[in-house]
Amino acid sequence: MLNERKKLILETIIQENIKSGQPVSSVLLVDKYALNCSSATVRNEMSVLEEEGWIYQPHTSAGRLPTEEAWRWFIANTKTAELSQELLNKLAEALTGKKEEDFKRTAKLVAAEANVAIFWAFHRRSLYYTGISNLLSQPELSQPGLVCKFSVIIDRLDEIIADKFDSWPTEPAVLLGENCPFGPLLGAVTAKYFTGGQRGLFGIIGPLRQDYAINLAIINNLYQYLNYEKK
Repeated sequence: MLNERKKLILETIIQENIKSGQPVSSVLLVDKYALNCSSATVRNEMSVLEEEGWIYQPHTSAGRLPTEEAWRWFIANTKTAELSQELLNKLAEALTGKKEEDFKRTAKLVAAEANVAIFWAFHRRSLYYTGISNLLSQPELSQPGLVCKFSVIIDRLDEIIADKFDSWPTEPAVLLGENCPFGPLLGAVTAKYFTGGQRGLFGIIGPLRQDYAINLAIINNLYQYLNYEKK
């Protein structure tokens, strides 16, 4: 059960992990954040959070990382971010024509601005993706074995999306772990759209550690813009 103090510590661990990409120690939490409790209390609460399945230790002597369940809790309890007016203007300008070349330009813009990988399926059998180097630069995917596994996913990206296209959630959704079509190590923020008589699909792909507040805001904005003509 998460009381207010455990919620604060768990949220702080997640926020720090988003920023650093590294396991988070009790020492760092006490030194860097004003948690209004002693280091012993933080250690004890982190032990309880680990026992309850909210955080885990990736290897001996490391700090702690959020579990998939912790990410789900965080997403459910976090508001989407407010995008800057500059970025909103750039997205609107990129999507002006709502044609395939506009979608590609928008994908490149999102990849560059948010440092993410993004895919865009213009329809079931036509796929574009960009920003893969952003994804491979994440510390979670820097291990050779994981790079190999992810390369297999990229090679099969068109098959995965074609197979799941009809059943993919229409509205903006976060797909994590076992529910993520790209594998349990990854997370995706996706949405479908219908414009110009054509249904398509787009989304951000990353490790479980993502800035979901920002990524959801981007996907929500694109979803609303692309589906505006339906309203």
